[in-house]
Amino acid sequence: MRSAFAVCAFALPGGALAAPPALQDAIGDPENFRLSGSLRVRYETLDGQSRPGLDPRDDQLALRATLAAEYRKHGVRVGAELFDSRAYLTEPGSAASANEVNTLELVQAYVGADLGSVLGRGSKTEVQLGRFMLNLGSRRLVAADEYRNTTNGYTGARIDLKAADGSTATLIYTLPQLRRPDDLDSVLDNRRQGDRESFDLRLWGAVAQRPKAFGETALELAYFRLQERDSPGRPTRDRDLHTLSARMIRNPKARVWDYELEGIYQFGAVRGSTAPAAARVSVSAWFVHADLGYTFPGPAKLRLSAEYDQASGDGPGRGFGRFDTLFGMRRADLAPSGIYAAVGRANILTPGIRAEIAPSPRLDAFAGYRAMWLSDRRDAFSTTGVRDPAGASGRFAGHQLDGRLRYWLVPQTLRAEVNAVWLIKGRFLKHAPNAPRTGDTHYLSTALVAMF
Repeated sequence: MRSAFAVCAFALPGGALAAPPALQDAIGDPENFRLSGSLRVRYETLDGQSRPGLDPRDDQLALRATLAAEYRKHGVRVGAELFDSRAYLTEPGSAASANEVNTLELVQAYVGADLGSVLGRGSKTEVQLGRFMLNLGSRRLVAADEYRNTTNGYTGARIDLKAADGSTATLIYTLPQLRRPDDLDSVLDNRRQGDRESFDLRLWGAVAQRPKAFGETALELAYFRLQERDSPGRPTRDRDLHTLSARMIRNPKARVWDYELEGIYQFGAVRGSTAPAAARVSVSAWFVHADLGYTFPGPAKLRLSAEYDQASGDGPGRGFGRFDTLFGMRRADLAPSGIYAAVGRANILTPGIRAEIAPSPRLDAFAGYRAMWLSDRRDAFSTTGVRDPAGASGRFAGHQLDGRLRYWLVPQTLRAEVNAVWLIKGRFLKHAPNAPRTGDTHYLSTALVAMF
């Protein structure tokens, strides 16, 4: 593993109002206007590549800058946020894609309104139209990805409701933004090309939560529908997916057991391939996440937890069984994205344990271990692309050790971050027909985070 150094920044998914005061102070801190920015430069290095078709070793210097502004008055807000995501040190054979590069893109440009208690006393209703980012529910289906060098943007309408008893609901009808450019040459050159949205890709649905449905346990229900069809120059599998989820969660607290349980079922239809004449097949897929944790008293705020994640894979038969995480994040549950991106929410069965500490407002860290199997031995393992259609390479993919350390060098302004992963390959990742013969995978990213 080569040594690494990088500097990075944290882009604020919630927009300008959550920003530190540097830019705000520079413009005189006007009451109705908020201005914020961020800068992130992160160096990533990897050897022992686990994904076929890529170089055994990979490096990336990922830069991301954001600038957000919002004006509020009389219950109306108008905002915008510019993202500039670039990648360097990449070359043909690297993992670089439109997930790393999206230059000078207006990801957010919206107008919103606070409609007050139009649905009854003590209620609250807000409406947002335009381009915006979304973080809904557990973020396993709809999220503004934070670890990845680019984010997910959506264009459409959002309605947020809150009842007098604290129950909430969010309804959306959106056209997810397609990042451009998406060809390798343009990505390697960091070329500018505007993202686009169209009715060829639609995401709509709702998520509702009752904070204290069972004592201190919150209950959350969600439904999303993804509708996709071919567009000029972009063949697709014409996904038409209905996704239902139910989630119970009790948040961590000292001297108390906390837990989370989420089950997701997915059905609908997809084409067997991106070929226009490919037959459509029915979908039946699922995902489950469970964790149980305990936070010890004391200044370290040590939390130990046991976790379990399983996502269905696609086996033999007339239907399609591979779970589709839609626009969900992966870092919080499973592993980093970036040039690692080997472990995601598809065809995986993985129990794990985790230890987390936050001994001061400036420092937090975690370390985790997972053993990983394939849900279906005939499908590709997770997001690696490694597959044995005959199922003769077994189901054990390997062991993953994962850790992160973050420290505020200047509180709320400059933060250092290190992420490291060691994937000890098991029988499947060593002996499947297209598995790279590259040894274990080692991944390291080092960064600084600046916000202003």
